[in-house]
Order: sequence, then structure tokens, then C-alpha cells
Amino acid sequence: MNKSPMTAIGAQKLREELHELKTVARPKVIQAIAEARALGDLKENAEYHAAREQQSFIEGRIAEIEGKLSTAEIIDVTTLNAGGRIVFGTTVVLHNIDTEEEVSYQIVGDDEADIKANRISISSPIARALIGKQEGDVAVVQAPSGNREYEILEVKYL
Repeated sequence: MNKSPMTAIGAQKLREELHELKTVARPKVIQAIAEARALGDLKENAEYHAAREQQSFIEGRIAEIEGKLSTAEIIDVTTLNAGGRIVFGTTVVLHNIDTEEEVSYQIVGDDEADIKANRISISSPIARALIGKQEGDVAVVQAPSGNREYEILEVKYL
């Protein structure tokens, strides 16, 4: 079974969602099904069918989260001693040489990636170009629009 890397914060968020689904959402939908069942004929009972659909979604999400957590290799970035190199979980500050823009990214697992929150997947082209580099290095990212060069300004283990 392949282990997929995940930050400690990402794993904690999944555990919190799992707890919420099991302790709040699941009992709530079970109650809704019971109430809809009490209304009578189930064939034409829209509330019953909606509650069953919601239950199916919740159970599917619970199974998905449990699967992700069971195959996760949880990496605590703060305990890494990478000697200033960029590794999984590090936060990097980059300077785009072409556009003169500065941007900061954290390299995370595929399930945690969120470009709006500046968290990029370990399998993304930018992350692959950055892994193993250090402050002061220049990373060349192969993008569909052509190569882009980023100077690494700072590497943080947060």
C-alpha cells in the first residue's frame, strides 16, 4: 500500500472533520430519516429520500477520510532537519524573475493543496522544481506557457 505524505495540520483537520461527521452529522441525518419514516408512505416521501441521499453522502465522506488517514504518512515539518533544503512541508518565499513578483507557498500533500491558501501539491510542477533546492538557488519551472524562473528567497519550517 502506498503511503501518501500529509502534514500534521492537514491530518488534524481531517480528524476534526471525521469527528464532526460521526458525532453531529450522522446522528442528525438518522433522526431525519426516522422522522420522515413516521410520515407514512416512503415511495412518495421526498423528505425520506433527501435524508437517505444525505446519509449516503455522509457515509461516503467518512469512508473517504478514514481511507486517507489510514494511508497517510504524517510528517511534522517543525521536527525536520533538512539543512536549509526545500522538502515536503516547507514554506518557501519565491521571487519570479520575469514578473518581479514575490509569492509564498507551502508544499503539502495532494489532498491538502489549496492554491488560494498558497498551499501547493508535492506533485505540482512548481514543487517538483523546488524540492532539494536552498535559499539563493534559482528553480526553473516548466509551465505550459514556457519556462519560468524563481529565485528562492527564504525557506521556512513552520
